[in-house]
Amino acid sequence: MKYSYLGRSGLKVSKLCLGTMNFGVDTEEKEAFRIMDAALDAGINFFDTANIYGWGENAGRTEEIIGRWFAQGGGRREKTVLATKFYGDMHDVNDGPNREGGLSAYKLRRHLDASLRRLQTDHIELYQMHHVDRNVSWDELWEAFQVPVYQGKIGYVGSSNFAGRDLVKAQYEAKARHLIGLVSEQHKYSLLCRLPELEVLPAAQELGIGVIAWSPLDGGLLGGNALKPIEGSKRASNPERVEKFRAQLEAFASLSKELGESEANVALAWTLAHPAMTAPIIGPRTLEQFQNTLRVVDIELDESTLQKLDEIFPGPGGSAPKAYAW
Repeated sequence: MKYSYLGRSGLKVSKLCLGTMNFGVDTEEKEAFRIMDAALDAGINFFDTANIYGWGENAGRTEEIIGRWFAQGGGRREKTVLATKFYGDMHDVNDGPNREGGLSAYKLRRHLDASLRRLQTDHIELYQMHHVDRNVSWDELWEAFQVPVYQGKIGYVGSSNFAGRDLVKAQYEAKARHLIGLVSEQHKYSLLCRLPELEVLPAAQELGIGVIAWSPLDGGLLGGNALKPIEGSKRASNPERVEKFRAQLEAFASLSKELGESEANVALAWTLAHPAMTAPIIGPRTLEQFQNTLRVVDIELDESTLQKLDEIFPGPGGSAPKAYAW
């Protein structure tokens, strides 16, 4: 496994991040344990989750599974750089009128404590805001985050789904308080979703914020099975989207075959090649899927291949403002 620093922090994380969104939903607990054990064995130390995973009335289930895995001991917790997120409505935290999505200091404290209980740990390395909340000031946010940082409950603060302007504002306000600010931004980015190249990725790179790509396979569309879906699969691709991108997906499949790599691994390697990228999130449902992904960090796409991928999946034309102005 290869490693890099998380943004401008001194924390080293694996260049593949294990996403756990499927645990307790499409992946039963026993298989989730096998995947997490295999991840540590392969050198992946960076695990990402969120308090709402499990979804609906089962929200929190994924964190509980990870907590029971930690409870087995064997150095599992000590070897893991743990990241979780908060923002949404949690059924087991009685927020009353504050149950809707948000980032208030009130919600941060209550949801952090609930995550710690579910995860059976006393600290979280990376605590992430799952969405921006422009109704909450950075005066409130940075003050609220400093309490659990001083208490040792969280190590670093990250964001997710923030716009470029939100990253700039966060770091401006953090610098005024002599804080490190955000160390990471978790953002949707893939060959089929290149809009972040306009503003978010350049802003993150300039500000020293490491980018963690979620949905790098665009919900499985780039995973290689969209054109030949597995019958009965719960994650069968939307037929309308498949038809919309059929020509591109066929060209992509052909190029991947020429490279001797799976479509999924080429898509992940492309995401990882961006200089702002710390790690794409891989979300295996089975141990086999996980094992097939490990070689991504060793795949190097040359300039010719990157150019062909640009032709198949055109980006926004570069970063702003040159992408849309002189």
